[in-house]
Amino acid sequence: MVTGTYRDLFVAIAGAAAALTGLLFVALSVAPRPRMAAHPNVIRQVRAAAALIAFTNALSVSLFGLVPHNEIGYPALAAGLGGILFTLGGVRSILADPVARGRLRSQLGLVVLLLVAFGFEVWAGLLSIVHPHSDAPIDVIGNVLAGSLLIGVARSWELVGDRDTGIMASIAALAGHEQHLGGSVGGPADVPRDDAADSRDDAGPPPSAVLPPAAGSPPAASSRPAAGPGGPAGGAG
Repeated sequence: MVTGTYRDLFVAIAGAAAALTGLLFVALSVAPRPRMAAHPNVIRQVRAAAALIAFTNALSVSLFGLVPHNEIGYPALAAGLGGILFTLGGVRSILADPVARGRLRSQLGLVVLLLVAFGFEVWAGLLSIVHPHSDAPIDVIGNVLAGSLLIGVARSWELVGDRDTGIMASIAALAGHEQHLGGSVGGPADVPRDDAADSRDDAGPPPSAVLPPAAGSPPAASSRPAAGPGGPAGGAG
């Protein structure tokens, strides 16, 4: 159990993680799905899961650490190992998808960041178990959990925003080469065009559609030739 000033810290982290987790579910439920061609579905799933695991990591470790007579090292160790396994599973999912495999390089920053964060959490959890009266492991766990919240916020913005939040993407934006995520927010670009309707509009009205004559105009001349004197009408006389 954490006590003193650490207790206030973990109470704040638990409250923030709970609120952000709820907002993430709301955002995922109302945000339209991006176009498949511009944003592979596997990448979106990995990013959504990364945001969720980051928030639940901070929430679970903080809550279990606040339970009386609990050693915070055990939940930190379990959550860190689970996060590492999740990260490796996400890499495997990307490599297994032929479309998402080409975007693995853009996800390396997320993979490395998660592995570093969860690695520090596992290390601090082990130190806290071996040295339960030391404050240094709790300092590391608190910093990792705070960073986990920031990772989850960044990943959530990539889901519902329209730009990448990575370092390279930010440098590209400063250089004037900003690249958007390809329609993760609903808008006119996300509405598929009806090619058949466009072709009908370009072709104009069908030939059979003839406007009625205006009022007072003489009737159109018939294409039949008038009967001559030797015709059926003239032969009667």
